[in-house]
Amino acid sequence: MTNTPSLLLGGTTDSTQVHQLGRMSNRHGLVAGATGTGKTVTLQILAEGFSRMGVPVFLADVKGDLAGLARAAAPHEKIEERVRRIGMEDYQARAYPVVFWDLFGASGHPVRTTISEMGPLLLANLLDLNTTQEGVLYACFRITDDHGMLLLDLKDLRALLAWMADNRKLLEKDYGNLATASIAAIQRNLLMLEEQGANRFFGEPAIRLEDLMITDFSGNGVINVLDASKLMHSSPRLYATLLLWLLAELFEQLPEAGDPEIPKLVFFFDEAHLLFDTAPRALLQKVEQVVRLIRSKGVGIYFITQNPMDIPDDVLGQLGLKVQHALRAFTPRDQKAVKVAAQTFRANPDLDTERVITELGIGEALVSTLDPQGRPSPVERVLIRPPESRMGPITDAERSEHLARSPLRGRYDETIDRHSAYEMLKERAEKEAAVAAEQGRQTKNSAAARPRSNRQSTGEAFIKSAARSIGSQVGRQIVRGILGSLLGGKG
Repeated sequence: MTNTPSLLLGGTTDSTQVHQLGRMSNRHGLVAGATGTGKTVTLQILAEGFSRMGVPVFLADVKGDLAGLARAAAPHEKIEERVRRIGMEDYQARAYPVVFWDLFGASGHPVRTTISEMGPLLLANLLDLNTTQEGVLYACFRITDDHGMLLLDLKDLRALLAWMADNRKLLEKDYGNLATASIAAIQRNLLMLEEQGANRFFGEPAIRLEDLMITDFSGNGVINVLDASKLMHSSPRLYATLLLWLLAELFEQLPEAGDPEIPKLVFFFDEAHLLFDTAPRALLQKVEQVVRLIRSKGVGIYFITQNPMDIPDDVLGQLGLKVQHALRAFTPRDQKAVKVAAQTFRANPDLDTERVITELGIGEALVSTLDPQGRPSPVERVLIRPPESRMGPITDAERSEHLARSPLRGRYDETIDRHSAYEMLKERAEKEAAVAAEQGRQTKNSAAARPRSNRQSTGEAFIKSAARSIGSQVGRQIVRGILGSLLGGKG
């Protein structure tokens, strides 16, 4: 090898070492294979290699096995044997610089964004809305833009939807049909999303991308590990949307980088089928566009999945590095997957790719990289190198110790509740209620002298609408007092 930055993937049967070039690492990649064949270890050694190269990494730990990156590997005879077989002269058990993240804030720094930053396209997918409901959601964002309101958290969106439902006739002339049924459906889906923990995801302080792209004092890229074990169990769709939102933010915010010697960031998308299985066509087109163009921003995306058929062809064709662990061929679909996987590689006349895929042992893979000209290399059967960090989880005490030393300690721990749509609508309702109360006091005597009508006045209807829109205990108390005065009850 030359002095060009690279990372060692492993060795072939004839002891030839296989490397991934740093300058080709923003051309993306795929790690695929059946459960238990070694994908997690491959992800781990890739993260280590990029870190040594000085490249920050973001990955999701869906099984709790990757937290061990923060601790050195323990000596083991199988590791020593593999090191000898691959001919690794510089292997050294070591810990890597890791920052832990957790949407729920329990196992790492909280991960947050705002409703406004998420945007209607991703939010509609997260809420699993139909086309009509999605149109109403787009109107929500347009209304807040036109009225200078911020949508930061779920209570902002709930308050806005309630206000829209109560004032939809006035709004429809500017924003089109705002069907009550569609608004109610969005509100129901928001409640279900909140039950899954999404209220912790939406709010401030929002995560800053620069905090995902740091190096330590030795120049190693920091590995950002998102604890996704609980998130995967409670809301797989939220997990996929969170990662897709991060990719979209990187694409929107990072400047053009040309063709850098090493990436600015490498992003691993584990359980990638969760994204492609549920995304509507409009969102898939956005994903394909991001994958195609984000490499010019210096970002490499690596999809981790069981089956290469999980990845759409338009995305699969853009992936430079391919690491294929064993697949099983028990069913017709399995056999088709094996054939598809074999066809994604550049053929090697000395290797029956389709047959070997079903024969690979644990820790073996078929690998194809890009050469310095960006051409795929012929597929090779590779023994994957062992990690230098611990394979497996860390203890709660070790995690707590690590968090106490985090460079981001204290930055995201406390939530901030800025003045946003909820507060603005509440103030508007209270102001209108106060005006109506004053009018009510002025006309109380004359109203008492006239026979009562069962028909609500405009002011009464608005105040009841305000009570529904505000929703808070304080708001309800204020409006109850005003209503009591207007309707002749106790103030």
